[in-house]
Amino acid sequence: MDNTPDTTPETLTRAATGVGLGLLADKVAFVTGAGRGIGAAAARLFAREGARVLLAARTEAQIKAVAEEIRATGGTADHVVCDLADAASVRAAVDRAVELYGRLDVAFNNGATSHQPGPMDQFPEADFDHVYAVNLRGPWLAMTAEVTAIRATAGTGAIVNNSSVGSLMGNPELPAYSAMKRAVNSLTESAAVTYGPEGIRVNAIAPGATITEMIREWEDSSPGVIERITTQAPLRRAADPDEIAQAAAWLLSDRASYVTGTVLRVDGGSRA
Repeated sequence: MDNTPDTTPETLTRAATGVGLGLLADKVAFVTGAGRGIGAAAARLFAREGARVLLAARTEAQIKAVAEEIRATGGTADHVVCDLADAASVRAAVDRAVELYGRLDVAFNNGATSHQPGPMDQFPEADFDHVYAVNLRGPWLAMTAEVTAIRATAGTGAIVNNSSVGSLMGNPELPAYSAMKRAVNSLTESAAVTYGPEGIRVNAIAPGATITEMIREWEDSSPGVIERITTQAPLRRAADPDEIAQAAAWLLSDRASYVTGTVLRVDGGSRA
């Protein structure tokens, strides 16, 4: 066996910079809701782990800033405006990843919207319809487009949907949000069964309390909610967005090659 070290310029450069040596080395990744919170943390992490990343969200200023930050630190990233409630916008955003990078390998469907906490009988019908359009129909549209792109380019790949630990129990404060996330779990499992024979894995993560703009807004309307939630978790704290992104990165990577159809709790043990 030839044990001579590979000293080609490309290999030496990759070794010196760490590029191409991570969990997602040489993969093309698409991330929704990438302008802030968990999505932004995921975009940064995926790039550090060697992926070429396309960031998607409605607010261009946010995703542009994160993409520029990634490029400034040596990563590869671009951005595309995407409204998860608009089918054409979702399909165009996924197609953009293929246009830019030649293929699609992995996708993290993180984008979502929340709603004013309160009992379901006080929840306006229009608000329910909006949460449905973004949090359930949006991931369905995204998965459909992503499977098509992966199938046509990389051939095999992986998708992770961002659910919520609230999808695993009754949630009287956020009933519509939790209902849509529970449905996302079902879509995840159905997609895993449908596309597994093609080599496309589909999983979900179910984060617990995570310090993002969404939970800060919930805290503003319901003071003390963060403390109440975190005291129920054995780790006695909320997660940092990067901790949730790490779970998504692993599920998208080849190291999780025999994992599909699962909803992975990343909740500090709150459902233990």
